[in-house]
Amino acid sequence: MAAERKVTITAIAREAGVSVPTVSRVVNGRSDVAPETRAKVEELLRHYGYRRRTQPPGDRAALLDLVFNDLDSPWAVEIIRGVEEVAHAAGVGTVVSAIHDRAGAARQWMTNLRARASDGVIMVTSVLEPLLHKELTRLGVPIVVVDPAGGASLAAPTVGATNWAGGIAATEHLLELGHRRIGFIAGPPRLLCSRARHDGYRAALEAAEVPVEESLTVPGDFYHESGFHGCRRLMELPEPPTAVFASSDQMAMGAIEALRQFGLRVPQDVSVVGFDDLPEMRWSAPPLTTVRQPLAEMGKVAARTVLRQARGEEIDSPRVELATELVVRASTARLGG
Repeated sequence: MAAERKVTITAIAREAGVSVPTVSRVVNGRSDVAPETRAKVEELLRHYGYRRRTQPPGDRAALLDLVFNDLDSPWAVEIIRGVEEVAHAAGVGTVVSAIHDRAGAARQWMTNLRARASDGVIMVTSVLEPLLHKELTRLGVPIVVVDPAGGASLAAPTVGATNWAGGIAATEHLLELGHRRIGFIAGPPRLLCSRARHDGYRAALEAAEVPVEESLTVPGDFYHESGFHGCRRLMELPEPPTAVFASSDQMAMGAIEALRQFGLRVPQDVSVVGFDDLPEMRWSAPPLTTVRQPLAEMGKVAARTVLRQARGEEIDSPRVELATELVVRASTARLGG
């Protein structure tokens, strides 16, 4: 039987000379397709016996899937806020999921995605597995990855921030204040953003001809507890740092608590810089000097990009990086000042 040939939407798009999202819109019964294009695609769908999704198109609202590894961070809330703003303005609903880096959770999410016939997927700090990407392509579902784990070879449009430049800005700020022993609490090494922040830290030290000491870099995972333990390790060194650059705000908060337990004051004894500029950082004690990452704007750009793909429009660039900015508050001070 023709239906058993299992032709993909990609193959139909190639034969029809149109984009995958255009075929997807025809499959889903959307009206925003030119009549002659619709006729050509419909003929190919009939020829190959392609099975439409079982849910009647008129009975469902347009939907975007927003997928995180975890949702236990205010960082995720900012991304959601940006995506929701764009989706709401476009009359599109948003389904938020967390897959917790578990294969079973990812499979369940894919099953749910097929059932609700999502129009697009935004994945945040997730590894885009080849099989997952292949299945989304087969279904004609466009995808955008925010803050990707992979590099430029990722087979999907990505949205990120200038993490390397942010790492340089944070470290240069501390150098300008006279600090030369600057501790660094790293993020997960599998993430591109973590590696870029670390590289920026090292580049700034090298440019200032300050030796890069491996003992001054400790591992972390972006969460409070790792910042706390990482800072303790730094303070227990024979010659501890006079400043700490934590590659996330949450780790910076953990570091400040560790310093308090050591009887050290911020910034009089040790300066601390974070990364993200989460909304509550201006109310921390002391208010945190940090690198502002435009999280909500990253969510907005990702949503606009995936919606343009769903409409069959060309996107401006497969890789977008939004600018970071150093925000100086009260957690940093001149060495000896």
